[in-house]
Amino acid sequence: MLPTYTQAIRGSFFDFTAVAENPGQLTELARYIEDGLLLLNGGKIVSLQNWEEGQSQLSYPQAVIDYRGKLIVPGFVDTHIHYPQTEMIGAFGEQLLEWLQHYTFPVESQYHCPTHAANMSAFFLQQLLSNGTTTALVFGTVHPQSVDALFEAAHRLNMRLIAGKVMMDCNAPDYLTETPEQSYQQTRELIDRWHNRGRLSYALTPRFAPTSSPALLGKVRQLKAEFPDTWLHTHLSENPQEIEWVKSLFPDRSGYLDVYDHYQLTGRRSVFAHCVHLEDSEWDCLHDTDSAVAFCPTSNLFLGSGLFNLKRCWDRQVKMGIGTDVGAGTTFNMLKTLAEGYKVGQLQRYSLSACEAFYHATLGGAKALDLDSHIGNFLPGKEADFVVIDPAVSELQKMRQANSRDIGEKMFVLMTLGDDRNIASTWVNGQCVWQQNSVEKGEIAGGR
Repeated sequence: MLPTYTQAIRGSFFDFTAVAENPGQLTELARYIEDGLLLLNGGKIVSLQNWEEGQSQLSYPQAVIDYRGKLIVPGFVDTHIHYPQTEMIGAFGEQLLEWLQHYTFPVESQYHCPTHAANMSAFFLQQLLSNGTTTALVFGTVHPQSVDALFEAAHRLNMRLIAGKVMMDCNAPDYLTETPEQSYQQTRELIDRWHNRGRLSYALTPRFAPTSSPALLGKVRQLKAEFPDTWLHTHLSENPQEIEWVKSLFPDRSGYLDVYDHYQLTGRRSVFAHCVHLEDSEWDCLHDTDSAVAFCPTSNLFLGSGLFNLKRCWDRQVKMGIGTDVGAGTTFNMLKTLAEGYKVGQLQRYSLSACEAFYHATLGGAKALDLDSHIGNFLPGKEADFVVIDPAVSELQKMRQANSRDIGEKMFVLMTLGDDRNIASTWVNGQCVWQQNSVEKGEIAGGR
């Protein structure tokens, strides 16, 4: 007999059974079950097997949730996103540093207001879930109330979310800066309040080196030593102008990453967004310290920052996940983000297969966040976060799915032509929290 279960789900399933060390392993590790049965209990995976093997062991066959015709994959993992920037996504005409001054900082100034932060947190989580993202590593603003509001909303949904208050004490508007002591104290209070509460985790979040004085980075190092199981989330080598600015601000350091490494901020739970213009020594440091990077294709293209080198990341054995990077990124949708990642690879003569792309968006992203023991595939004991995808919601998609030869081609068509319309439902911790055709479409189930 199967172990006890409380929910049974039928459909087509795709996941990866183990973490890959190189792209050549991915086809061996990929698992596709065209007609499968997923059993859940208490928000955890009990088993995934072929329907023919499992149906005779069902206690209540009439209660099976039937998703035949749909593709079920582990919930998408977004390894870099700014929730306050949701309301200025698609801002025109600037590169990174000018974009921050003209758009980002003014928008973030509003998050001193708890009501505004709460409203935008609810909207932000709705956008994640309606696009199939069940886990994210998230920037707040410098205001503690921005993080309180986000964590409160995520906690109600029992989401696995990592977030943190921006730490910033220089080279930014006065209305968004703080002293190192204030930053330390407010961050410590947030850690005490939220870290490891339910499925929530805290990330120390210095915005980037240019807005961090040596004194502030010293406080981040102190917090990392005091709370070694927290995450570190920041930006690295996104824009050539930014890199030159860092060199002028920290002349005693050998490069941009060395600023963080000097303050002992690299490591297993350190995630560096962008990493577009890394030196060889910086790739070595990321590997040697077991740090991770977030590849953000839509924002790198939108701000004209450059092309992330996927092949080099594999070659240097550096963990990597996908980041939508809203609001410089132009979509919450992981399918559209992966499609832009494919184009970034093509411009460098690297062909990003659908198999590899979905790996980065699921188990690879979980590994980058040091969460692969909890999420990322359908192995027994994993948390039941997954997304149900309708692969053909338009006439064009229906035609291309019909003339695709195998699951690899079907998934590539899905990632190339897909968008939020393809997300049929999203499940978090064994509960359906969003569905496309609900009566109150667009609302988070149970989260109103």
